[in-house]
Amino acid sequence: MKEFEHNKLPLFYLTPPAPCPYLDGKVERKMFTHLSGQNADGLNDTLTHAGFRRSQNILYKHACEECRACISVRVKAAEFSPSKGFKRVLKKNSDLLGVHIRPETNKNQFELLSRYLESRHKDGGMSDMSIFDYMGMVEDTCVDTHLVEYHTEGGTLAAVCLIDRLSDGLSMVYSFYDPECDGRSLGTFMILDQIQRTLDAGLEHLYLGYWIEGCGKMVYKQRFMPLEKLTETGWEPF
Repeated sequence: MKEFEHNKLPLFYLTPPAPCPYLDGKVERKMFTHLSGQNADGLNDTLTHAGFRRSQNILYKHACEECRACISVRVKAAEFSPSKGFKRVLKKNSDLLGVHIRPETNKNQFELLSRYLESRHKDGGMSDMSIFDYMGMVEDTCVDTHLVEYHTEGGTLAAVCLIDRLSDGLSMVYSFYDPECDGRSLGTFMILDQIQRTLDAGLEHLYLGYWIEGCGKMVYKQRFMPLEKLTETGWEPF
């Protein structure tokens, strides 16, 4: 695990209560801190291991007073074995070329994101994202991060994944794909591909963010066994 200077410990803040975007009737609060300077990679690494997520140069973790539903999960890449269904997804997308690039945005990415949000998250918090918001999400970073663009054989952009590299794994920050390619299961494919990239990099874990019991949008994560979940005593089998 990377170190950061203890004489420059981060300051943490709490957001005011707000309606939970995942569970009806629940109230959400977040603890957050800022990423900056030479210690940014070490802080991102340390706090991701502690259950934080990154958004631009902010690291946040749910700190709800009456709910502990948000649970950090990660795939144990070396022990993962794709099911028959996963193998079918890989075969369907064997024509896609995944290109590893710097965290730099372009028009094709934003147009794809806009179609994805309109189709999948029309009422979500990102639905009115502008191209400048998108540029900030990708390019406003001070840590080891990159994009993977997935192109068809004809050169069409089909999916994009924003990834952080940690000391022990990769962390999927955000991903989106062409909503008209339902038959490809591109969301599933990107996770499968990132598991393989984790192995190729000689790393142990693929961090998938939060899993929430009772939230339909999060059910897919529990298919990627073996998973580990973060508990009060550390990472344990899901």
